[in-house]
Amino acid sequence: MDGSRDGDMMGGAGPASAARSWGDQHELKLLRSVVQTIGEAIIVTSPELDPPGPLIEYVNPGFERMTGYAADEVLGRSPRFLQGDGTDRTALDELRTALRAGRAFSGEAVNYRKDGTPYVVEWLISPVLEAGRIVRWVAAQRDVTERRQGEERQKRMADELNHRVNNSLAAVQSVAAQTFRDEWRSVGEVRNAFRDRLLALARVHTLLARGFWEGVPLQILAERQLTSCNGKAGGAEIEGPEMRLRPGAAIALGMALHELATNALRHGALSAPTGHVRLVWSVEPGEDGELLRLHWVEEGGPPVAAPPRRGFGTRVIERGLAHGMRARVSLRFAAAGLDLEVDAPLGAVAAAPCRS
Repeated sequence: MDGSRDGDMMGGAGPASAARSWGDQHELKLLRSVVQTIGEAIIVTSPELDPPGPLIEYVNPGFERMTGYAADEVLGRSPRFLQGDGTDRTALDELRTALRAGRAFSGEAVNYRKDGTPYVVEWLISPVLEAGRIVRWVAAQRDVTERRQGEERQKRMADELNHRVNNSLAAVQSVAAQTFRDEWRSVGEVRNAFRDRLLALARVHTLLARGFWEGVPLQILAERQLTSCNGKAGGAEIEGPEMRLRPGAAIALGMALHELATNALRHGALSAPTGHVRLVWSVEPGEDGELLRLHWVEEGGPPVAAPPRRGFGTRVIERGLAHGMRARVSLRFAAAGLDLEVDAPLGAVAAAPCRS
């Protein structure tokens, strides 16, 4: 009995020593299992920092999945081979400074997989010490590419939303300033005109939002703006090839169509039982490329004449289309009715095809 106790105290293979040994082995086995199954990449390197070091001594399966390299392809190499043109040199300088001071360092950089594709890696590198001396470096790495891309998308969306809100506010401000400048109408008429113009702008924005602000089908835009005028413009003839307009062009044309339809109802072809309007468009060759050619024609209405002064509606049509569509605009008050021709560079107004 006394010998057993002495053996335990002297570090012999007694029950306590065996228990400690079993515990150490169990802990080591558990640690090995965690390192093998963890999603993050684990890299162990030699301690030297100057080239050709540090040299990779161990990588776990997470590293192989992340980079596409097998362990036997990277052992004995420096982790620098994962870097490339897109790697942030400032982050590497900060890393190098911290490691030379013997400190742990966390950071982020772009690395490159075996197939050449870049990925954003977030890493924590720590020293392994023995008797106060660094004997190895251990790096835990996580692929944060999707997270960073998501953050960038959110930032772009926020910037785009801010841009759209500012543009919308500017458009509302312009409509208000121009509408309330009209001294020839009563307060009620001005208020109604302002309301109708805001509704016209809102209809265009609704269509743009449904298309993720990538474009609006011209046919749908025309139908919405013309049929909104008490339903009387619903009989207008609308014809042209399938075409999607960019946001700026859609807003300019949408507001112009609202003014055209409103004017036709009050003074033009749609104010007469037999009157009708035609909106047709086509793609035609031009000197500097293809053109989107739009033609608004009124027929069967009362005789028209050019107004003595240019009102807000006329300015929206002429200036709005010229600016928003980079178009050449020809507005004529013919005896048979209002006649509008618009020639716009196709590349400036046409949006990409709708996403499936």
